[in-house]
Amino acid sequence: MKSTFTSLACLFAGLALGAWPNFAHSQAQTESPETETPEPTQADFEAAAQRLLDSLKFQEGTIDLAKGVATLNLPAGFKYLNPEDSRTVLEDLWGNPPGNDPLGMIVPSKVSLIDPASWAILITFDEDGYVKDHDAATIDYDKMLREMQESTRETNKERAKQGYPTAELIGWAAPPTYDSSEHKLHWAKELKFGEEEGSNTLNYNIRALGRRGVLVLNAIASMDQLGEIQAATPQILSMVSYNAGHRYEDFDGKTDRVATYGLAALVAGGVAAKAGLFKGLIAAIIAGKKVILVALVAIGAWVKRLLGKNQG
Repeated sequence: MKSTFTSLACLFAGLALGAWPNFAHSQAQTESPETETPEPTQADFEAAAQRLLDSLKFQEGTIDLAKGVATLNLPAGFKYLNPEDSRTVLEDLWGNPPGNDPLGMIVPSKVSLIDPASWAILITFDEDGYVKDHDAATIDYDKMLREMQESTRETNKERAKQGYPTAELIGWAAPPTYDSSEHKLHWAKELKFGEEEGSNTLNYNIRALGRRGVLVLNAIASMDQLGEIQAATPQILSMVSYNAGHRYEDFDGKTDRVATYGLAALVAGGVAAKAGLFKGLIAAIIAGKKVILVALVAIGAWVKRLLGKNQG
C-alpha cells in the first residue's frame, strides 16, 4: 500500500540523511581518519524497526483508563499499549509528528505494527464537561461536512508553513451514528494528504460520553481498511465503559460542569470554550496518515539511534 504522506516521509528521510554524515564524521574522528562508515541499508531499517517493536510492552485483559475514570476490557484478538509505548509507535515507528498525549492504544493481535496491514485505535480523554445530546436527532451532517471541508482548506496554510502535506476532507466514509442508550457515537471521514495518487486516509472516530467528559477513540488506518474497522467497531464499542460515578447517568446538574458544545461540534472536532473555535478539527487525524513503508517508518528510530551514539 502506497502512503499518501510522502512529504512527511521525505522530511524524516532528510533528517536521516543529514544525521548520517555527521555520525560518520564523528566516528571517523574517534576511530580512524581512514575508516568509512557504511550508509544504512534496507536491512538496517528493518532491523531498527524490529528492535523498536520488540521494546513494546503489550498488555491484555482489563486496563484502567484515565486514573479510574473508565475501564478497558480487551477481548481475545486485541492488545493494549500504555501511553509511552503508544507515543513510540506514533512518532518513532509510524513517523507522525510529536505532541500526542494518549491514554494508550488498542491494536489487533494478529498483525504486526510494522506490517502495512496494521491499524490501531488511539485513546485520549477530553475532560471538557458533560456533553448534552439533546440535538442528536436534528443535526444536519451534510451541512456540517461542507463547513468542515472549508475549515480544512484554511488549516492547510499552517500545515504548509510547518512542512507537512496539505489535507483534503473528501467526505464521510461512514456517516455519524449515535446510540442514545449507550451514549456512544461513531463516524468516519475520508481524507487525502498531499498531491500524490494512492490510498486515502481513513479517519474513523468513536466517542463515549461520560459525566465529566468524552473518551476519544480514533482509528489510525487507510481507506482500504474501512471494512475491517467497521466490522470491529461493535467490539471496540463494548470494550470501553465508564466506572461508577463517572457514567453519563451520574451527571449532577447542581455541581458538574457542562461542556460548551454538543454532539454536532463533537463530530466537527469540538469547540474551544475560550476561543469559540473548532478545537482539533484536523488534529483528530493524528497529524496525518501513518507512514507504513518499512524503509520509511524506521527512519525516526534510526535517527534517534544515530544521534544517541553520536552524543555518547
